[in-house]
Amino acid sequence: MKKIRGRMDESILVCVFYGPNGERLINRGNKLATMLDCPLYILTVDAASVDEFDAQKASYIERWKELAEEYEAEEFIVRDNEKRPSAKVIAEVAHKFNITQIVMGQTAKSRWEEITKGSFLNMLLREIPFVDLHVVSLARTVKGVEGDEFEKGVRCYLVKDENSYKINFTQSKNCQLEGIFFKEIGTDFDNGVFKFMHDNKLYQVEVTEDRIDLPEVIDKCLDKELVRK
Repeated sequence: MKKIRGRMDESILVCVFYGPNGERLINRGNKLATMLDCPLYILTVDAASVDEFDAQKASYIERWKELAEEYEAEEFIVRDNEKRPSAKVIAEVAHKFNITQIVMGQTAKSRWEEITKGSFLNMLLREIPFVDLHVVSLARTVKGVEGDEFEKGVRCYLVKDENSYKINFTQSKNCQLEGIFFKEIGTDFDNGVFKFMHDNKLYQVEVTEDRIDLPEVIDKCLDKELVRK
């Protein structure tokens, strides 16, 4: 039986994604909910369906469920098979559960990156201006081959998605290219760099919320492959 919270005019939503920082964010959200004596919700968003989750993703989900039960959260929400931007999904959940405060983690971007790509936080604030955002500064404790900005690279695959490409951590018949994904440390979304070899040449493209920023680079490589065939 869930604990009856004293305050219902406040409610906390913790947004987590796959990586070592999710548990820390949930702990932070629970402390805030306990201090305010208000409901706690936990949300994760994924473009893939639950059936396609690999063992690592499934283990994170199970751990977060355990924490949700331990902290007597109102609900642990998994929004899988989502094709919409994460900001849209988070805003929808915030409206549904009358969320007043959101806890999340994100890598700080340079001013130039915000000008050229836009800020995820600004997008979220436009969707839900009535919500207070708590952006947790996450220590860069994991060092991968790319230095201190990225986690250790993991193998992944590109799948065609309308006019773009998205990364997928499980191989399927729809995979277009295989490569290594380096996730930015401190972000709870699939932001980072995808590297792959083609014609003995190394390519690198940026990834934002699991999608390739410059799909035309991939198109050119695949077009060359089709010409040779």
